[in-house]
Amino acid sequence: MNGRDFLLDTHAAIWWMEGSTRLPAACYRAVRRRGFAYVSLASAWEVAIKTSLGRLRLAAPFGATVEASGFAFLPLTLEHVEEVEALPLHHRDPFDRMLVAQARVENLTLVTGDRKVAAYAVHRFWT
Repeated sequence: MNGRDFLLDTHAAIWWMEGSTRLPAACYRAVRRRGFAYVSLASAWEVAIKTSLGRLRLAAPFGATVEASGFAFLPLTLEHVEEVEALPLHHRDPFDRMLVAQARVENLTLVTGDRKVAAYAVHRFWT
C-alpha cells in the first residue's frame, strides 16, 4: 500500500456503489484513475449496525457490492487499534476514528467528506 491508494469512508463507499451525485465527480475520477481502493471492515461493521437498527437500507448486501465494485476489504489489526488509542479526540465517532487510524498506519488517502477528519494528520481527498 502507498499514499496514492485510497480508503473510502463508509458514506463514500455507499455513494460510490449507488452512483450518487453526493460523491464528488473528482472522487469518482481519482478512484477510477487509480483503479484500486480499500473499504475498511469497520465500515462493514458500521453498515451492519445501522442496517439492523433500521437507519440504513441498501439495495444489495454491502459486502457483495464492495467486492463487485472492485474494492478490497481492509482488515482491522492490532496496530490499527493501537493507533486509535494514540489519536487525539478531535472526532468522537469510533468508526471514523478507526478509518483515520487505518489510513495513517497504512499510508492511505482517506476519501471522506467529513471535515472533522482534517484535524488529524492524515491524507484526505474530497473536492
